[in-house]
Amino acid sequence: MIAITNHAVQQKMIVALFFLLSLCIRAQTTYTGFIDKYPIEFVTDISSDDSGSAIYAYSNYDTPIEIRGTLKKKVLTFFEKDKSGKETAKMTFENFNPKATKIEGTWLDLTTKKELKITLSKISAIDNGPSAEWKNREILQPVSLKGKYFKLMVSKTKGDFYAKVTGVKILEKKTDKLLQQFDLDCQLWGLNNISIDDYNFDGIEDFSVFEASAAGPNTTSLYFLYDPKTQKYFESSFSGTSLEFDSKTKRISEYNQCCAGASQMNAVYKVVNNKMVLIKQTCLQLDIKSGELKKVKCD
Repeated sequence: MIAITNHAVQQKMIVALFFLLSLCIRAQTTYTGFIDKYPIEFVTDISSDDSGSAIYAYSNYDTPIEIRGTLKKKVLTFFEKDKSGKETAKMTFENFNPKATKIEGTWLDLTTKKELKITLSKISAIDNGPSAEWKNREILQPVSLKGKYFKLMVSKTKGDFYAKVTGVKILEKKTDKLLQQFDLDCQLWGLNNISIDDYNFDGIEDFSVFEASAAGPNTTSLYFLYDPKTQKYFESSFSGTSLEFDSKTKRISEYNQCCAGASQMNAVYKVVNNKMVLIKQTCLQLDIKSGELKKVKCD
């Protein structure tokens, strides 16, 4: 049987719960403007509990930088960190108003104390509610590849309460040239809808898009693999709930839980010709009398 620790299960449940809560309290807003004379794109994701995250990228380079911070007493503050976790820069917006079309602030280098002015203009916001309707608003993503970066396309249909991810664009850094575009139908997960990993274990980074969160800890994603021959990405047939990829063993693990943990399925796959091939599957069902999970035949 594939061992799934209680800690791992708890983590997945926390992620799913966080997503369900985030649908109601998070809002993404896109700005363009300048840090001093340098043009940037800036995307905020502010929660109703006054915590927040943001992404910004210098338009001449298009490498996204992820930052985190808080909104307290109308002062929005973000901190930029290096790879070791040390705070290297601070962004501050006094009298921040999320509805304002223009905002100003300062960027401070925490080592040299050099301070630069920030001026931003709102481009779009992800507003939800049954009466809202709009199409193809773009959200910069915090991850990127060598020479490439991503933008989500998000749309809102009248009558639906929440916006959906309707596409993803792959763009060339520095030139903003559109390299590829995929049509999608996925749930919106804050600012972190795209992940990067080597999903088929060929030594080349691929990308995935968060698709949906189901009951319990179960989540699904769409996986896009890179074809060295065409130098393009294609949507793979990879599927399953809560997939985890182990580059050392070159195996994919799947975990599926329902009924408050009363039913569980664990599986392990290998990758053959860019397809998932099942190696082992174990199913567990709660035995009412003993109160323990027991192995049963998988459907």
